[in-house]
Amino acid sequence: MNRISTTAAIIGGGLIGCASALFLRRMGIETLIIERGNCGACASGVNFGGVRRQGRARAQLPLAMRAHEIWSELPAWIGTDGEYMRSGHLKLARSLSDLQALADYRDRVSDFDLGLQILEGAAFRRRYPEFGPGVIGGSLCPEDGQANPRLVAPAFARAAQSLGARLLAHTRIMEAAPRAGGFALRTEQGTCIHADFVVNAAGAWGHDIARLFDEDLPQTPGYPTMAVTEPLPCLLGVSLGVEGGGFYARQVERGNVVMGGGFGESVDHDLRARPGRAPMQRIAEQAGEILPALRHAHLIRFWSGVEGYTPDKQPYLGPSTKHSGLIHAFGFSGAGFQISPAAGEAVAQLLAHGSAPLLDAAFSPGRHTTAATNAKS
Repeated sequence: MNRISTTAAIIGGGLIGCASALFLRRMGIETLIIERGNCGACASGVNFGGVRRQGRARAQLPLAMRAHEIWSELPAWIGTDGEYMRSGHLKLARSLSDLQALADYRDRVSDFDLGLQILEGAAFRRRYPEFGPGVIGGSLCPEDGQANPRLVAPAFARAAQSLGARLLAHTRIMEAAPRAGGFALRTEQGTCIHADFVVNAAGAWGHDIARLFDEDLPQTPGYPTMAVTEPLPCLLGVSLGVEGGGFYARQVERGNVVMGGGFGESVDHDLRARPGRAPMQRIAEQAGEILPALRHAHLIRFWSGVEGYTPDKQPYLGPSTKHSGLIHAFGFSGAGFQISPAAGEAVAQLLAHGSAPLLDAAFSPGRHTTAATNAKS
C-alpha cells in the first residue's frame, strides 16, 4: 500500500487550493495538493473572469484589497499576467432605485479606496454612448478589471509546484479522519496520506469533504451559464455588471465578448454542468438591450461550470470548529476569482501562525451551527 506523509494536505486544486499551496511553499511548509481532476479545470478555470472589488460584501473587502495588490504583481507570483487588465468595472443602473442602491453602496464602503464614481444622465451618455436607452447610469470602479481564468488557474498550480509542492491529480479522497498528531486520508486508489494539517479547498464539493470530518457546512450547487461571441470591433472598454444581477459582460483583446447570466443544470450528479435553454435565450436578449451593437453578433459557444453557494453567500474561510488543524476554504458563491490570491495567503497564515489578520468572523465555518444553537436557546 502506498503511503505519503506531509505537513499540509490541500484537498482541491482550484485557485483557492493552489494559491494556498503557493503561499505555504513560500513559507517553506511541505505541501501536497490532491485534485480529483486537473488543476483549475472546474469553476476556477471556466468562470467569467471578472476581477472586481465593487459590489462585494463589506466583510470581504479587506481580502479583496489585498488581492488587488497581488493581481497587480501577478507575473512575479505565477510567471504570467493571465491577460489581467485594469479595464474598470461598470455596474449599470436601469432605474432610479438602481442608481440609489449604487450610491448607497458607495457610501457604505467609502472608507475603502475603491474610487467609485456614480455616473448618470447626460454625463453618463457622453462617456458611454454604446449602451441602450434602458440604461440610465452606473457605478464605475476604475481599477477593477478582468483576466483569463483558463490561464490564471493552471498558472497558480505550476507556480506552487515550481516551489516544491507535490500534486496528486485525478485523485479522489474517499475517507478522512483525525489521528493523533494530524489526519489520515485515503484515496480512491488506496493511497494512505498522513498530514499534520488539512485544507478543504474542494470548491463546489467542499461540503462533501466536510462531511467526511463529520461537519455539516451547508452549500448549494449552482451552474452559471456563459457565452462568447465571434471577434468584434472594440465596443466595450470596461468589465460590465448590472445592479441586481442577471447579466455581465467583458470584451477581450481579441475582440470576443464574454457574457453570462442565469443558471444551467447539473450533469453527472454535479460533476459537470451544461447551459440552460432559458438562460441562453435571456443572455442573448439582454445583450441586445444593453449593448445594441450585439444584436446581430454571432454567439459561437455557450458553457457552464459548477459553483458552490452558501446560504449567506459568504465563504467558509477559517479553522474547523471541531478539529484542530483542519481549515475550510470553500463556498465563495460565484465570487472567488478575484479574492483567491488573498484567501490563499490567509489560509497559509492560519496554518503557519494560527491567525490571519484579514479574516472576518462572517467567514467562520461554525457560523450556521452557532446561529441554529442561539435560535433554539
